[in-house]
Amino acid sequence: MTNASLKRKAQRNESSVGRVNHTAVTHFILLGIPNTDGLQTILFVTFLAFYLCTLLGNLLILLAILADPRLHTPMYFFLCNLSVLDIGFSSISTPKFLANLWAKSRTISLGECMSQVFFYHFLGSTECLLYTVMAYDRYVAICHPLRYLLIMNRRVCALLAAGTWITSSFHATILTSLTFTLPYCGSNVVDYFFCDIFPVVKLACADTYIIETVTFTNTGMVPTTCFLLILASYVRIVYSVLKINSAEGRRKAASTCASHLAVVTLFFGPCALVCTQPQLSKVLVTPVQIFGNVVTPMLNPAIYTLRNKEVKAALRKLRGGQTPAR
Repeated sequence: MTNASLKRKAQRNESSVGRVNHTAVTHFILLGIPNTDGLQTILFVTFLAFYLCTLLGNLLILLAILADPRLHTPMYFFLCNLSVLDIGFSSISTPKFLANLWAKSRTISLGECMSQVFFYHFLGSTECLLYTVMAYDRYVAICHPLRYLLIMNRRVCALLAAGTWITSSFHATILTSLTFTLPYCGSNVVDYFFCDIFPVVKLACADTYIIETVTFTNTGMVPTTCFLLILASYVRIVYSVLKINSAEGRRKAASTCASHLAVVTLFFGPCALVCTQPQLSKVLVTPVQIFGNVVTPMLNPAIYTLRNKEVKAALRKLRGGQTPAR
C-alpha cells in the first residue's frame, strides 16, 4: 500500500470520528520518508550502510580508548560518552525503519512509539549538553593548562557526564508523558518515518496546545542555551590562543579544538538552517532529521580519528600493529 492510499484511508477514518466510537489506538502506521515511493530498495541499502558504519566506527573508538591507558583523560572520557550516544541515537529509528522496509510492514506498536519519542529526546538532549561540557573541557585545557588535571579531575568529569544524562532523562520523561497521556482514538497513521512528538500529537483527539507549547519551549531552550555557552567558551579560547607568542603553540592549541568544532557544526548547523529559513522549514525538516539521525553519528568517529594522532595510534595498537612510542 502506497503512502497516498494510506493517507486517503486515514482521511476517511478522520471523517467518521463524529459518527462512530473509535477504540483506543494500540499501534501506529509509519508512512516513511515523504515522496520516496518506489525507492524502498535504495533506502534500505543506504540506511543499512550508514548504520553499519556508525556501529563499527563508534565501537572502534570506544575499544581504542578503553584499551590505551594514555587515552584515559577527560577529553577521551567525554569522547567515549559521545560514541555511546551516537550508537544509541542512530539506533532509535534506523533498525525499525530497516525492518519495515525489509518486511514491507509499516506498523509500530504503541510501546515502541513511546520508546522512540523518549529516546530521541533523551539522547538528543544529552548529546547537546555533552557538546557543552566538551567545550568547557577545551576551555580549561587551553585557558588554564597548569590547573587542567586539578580542575577536570575524575570526580568532576563523572559528575558532569552524569549530569548530562540525568538532566536529559527528566527532559525526555516530561515530553513523553505529556505526549502519551493524550487520548488517541482516531487515525493511527503517522506521516513520518519514525515517531516524534509533532507527527504523533497530530493524531490526538484532544487539545494539544500544552504539549506543543512545552515542546517548542524545551526543544528551543536547551539547544539555544548550549550553543550560547559553547560560543562563550570559544570566544575565551580564541582570546587565549591569540595571546600565545609562538606560532607552533597557537597551532597546537587550535588543533585540539578542531574536531570538537567540526562535530558541533554538524550538530547545530542543520538546526540553525531550519530556524533561519522559516519559508523552507517544511522542506528542510525531514532531510535535517535524517542527517542528524543517520549521517552525523557516522561522521563523528571519522572526524575524531582523521585529525587525532593519539586515536590513530591507539587504533593501530588495537589492530595489533606497531605499538606507539611513549
